[in-house]
Amino acid sequence: MSHAVALIVIMSMAVLAPLLAHAVSRCLAVPLVIFEILLGILVGPDVLGWADTGEVIDVLSQLGLAMLIFLAGYEIQLDRRGGGGWGRSLWAWLIALALGLGLGTLLAHGGGFDKGVYVGTALTSTALGAILPVLRDAGDLQSRFGSVMMTMGSIGEFGPIIAMALLLSGRAPARSAALLAAFAVLTAAAVYWAVRPKPPWFSRVIAKTLHSSAQFAVRLVMLVLVAMLGLAQALGLDILLGAFAAGLITRLVLAGAAPESAGTVLSKLEGLGFGFLVPLFFVVTGIEFDLKALLGGGRVLILLPVFLLLFLLVRGLPMWLLAPRDLGRRDRAALVLFGSTALPLVVAITTLGVQDGKVAPGEAAALVGAGMLSVLVFPLVGLRLRAGGSRAGGSQAAAGGGAEGGAAGAGARAGRVSGDESW
Repeated sequence: MSHAVALIVIMSMAVLAPLLAHAVSRCLAVPLVIFEILLGILVGPDVLGWADTGEVIDVLSQLGLAMLIFLAGYEIQLDRRGGGGWGRSLWAWLIALALGLGLGTLLAHGGGFDKGVYVGTALTSTALGAILPVLRDAGDLQSRFGSVMMTMGSIGEFGPIIAMALLLSGRAPARSAALLAAFAVLTAAAVYWAVRPKPPWFSRVIAKTLHSSAQFAVRLVMLVLVAMLGLAQALGLDILLGAFAAGLITRLVLAGAAPESAGTVLSKLEGLGFGFLVPLFFVVTGIEFDLKALLGGGRVLILLPVFLLLFLLVRGLPMWLLAPRDLGRRDRAALVLFGSTALPLVVAITTLGVQDGKVAPGEAAALVGAGMLSVLVFPLVGLRLRAGGSRAGGSQAAAGGGAEGGAAGAGARAGRVSGDESW
């Protein structure tokens, strides 16, 4: 099959995915990424055989992965005080990393620590981009619970990328740490430039070219992304680290130099990312999904529910233990479920593991399948726990069930989350 035909099939599935998500959203909130991966499986070699990968599509897929991590980095708000405390969130993730590395090595099935790093790191991630729309539509994003979840989720996105840079380089830990420190210094210099006041002409050029063919802001952002990817590669680090750092820097540049234009620039970047590159990456992930190994039974099929439970144990248990004490039991349980929701970074990490020959395609399929189930199930159960807790609190605080109606309304709003708003 030619690259052109395969690309047409892939983009057709990318167009079909939001239509399916919109149709299903009337009954159930299903993140868009689920449909993208499932449609990729459908047209892939294991089912219909309509599309396959090649050099051109692989390059576009890698660009989609970089754009996905870039947008994840853009979501991190370094200037925001975390409701749960950045210290608590960091310790919760470090404990999860220790658990993940230990259990991942045990499950490596002869692959040793190298395979355990891929598996264990994937178990510590949080799909912040998938749960943000759910919390936003439920009216929970600005609440105490939402503030804690944002802090925990930010560490759950940032931490695995740092761990991959340190543990998956194949170098001695001291050398990896030194190169990572060099990257951090250069990134700090870029951040210093980003937060410095810009001359008046800078914001004027951004505003003037915002709706013209010049698109200065978008071109500048692409330069920052390419430069950080190149810096990471030059230092022998994973390019995902460069993409994540580029997202952080871009947010600071736009917030400081052109806050009135930042929203428009972001919408253009999301249009490029979520309109083309990111869905292409997820559809290709479905095409490369080893469905035969997963359905063939045996160890691979058993691993799927095992990984799903490990998401809750590895990522969720430390969050339960270190959550702020003012959160009730229901909120803690909801925090565990939201924080254990994992897919985009799981796909990224397993993709790298398969490419490096450390993770078998069947095991990668089990991990991705567990991630898909977590995105589909955990946020919905978490919303029900939150709504139940709000009703209980409201019935005690006021007669007439006013708060109960508000919680029910929040649950109803959550049920209407559109699949095209999430990863």
